Amino acid sequence: MSRILVTGMSGTGKSSALAELGRRGYRVVDTDDPGWREYREHVESSDELHRGEWLWVEEKITGLLDSDDGRSLFVQGCVRNQSKFYDRFNSVVLLSAPADVILDRIARRTTNDYGKTPVERAMILDDLATVEPLLRASCTHELDASRPLDEVVADLIAIASHPLTKS
Repeated sequence: MSRILVTGMSGTGKSSALAELGRRGYRVVDTDDPGWREYREHVESSDELHRGEWLWVEEKITGLLDSDDGRSLFVQGCVRNQSKFYDRFNSVVLLSAPADVILDRIARRTTNDYGKTPVERAMILDDLATVEPLLRASCTHELDASRPLDEVVADLIAIASHPLTKS
């Protein structure tokens, strides 16, 4: 069984890709769904104190990654503490797209209100400049998510079918 983390900025199509994978019978967990993450007012890291942010509930993620029903598992998320679990995934896949594509998708989507306000759109653009390069540096694969959803999903299935070997 392969365990694949699908990560990326808001609007890159992570939830859409997982929904399609789920329709095709794959095991999927969207960590934006209730219960998988929690909001922390102040988060301390080794070098700085951050303002409040969403983090994975580590016990739940550990339990998920310990489970196995024989199917490949695709997990979607983009939170600061996800890197603690990278060694538990066969692959970490970054979905990326140009800013104009992301902002257009966010403006049109009806399943998530995030990104509708000018402040949130500015935060998304800031994340593209500051967070996405960090994800890019630590991922095992990067997919151009501006392509049709079926192509992105086919690439995710191919990645799960040929998991990377851990050294």
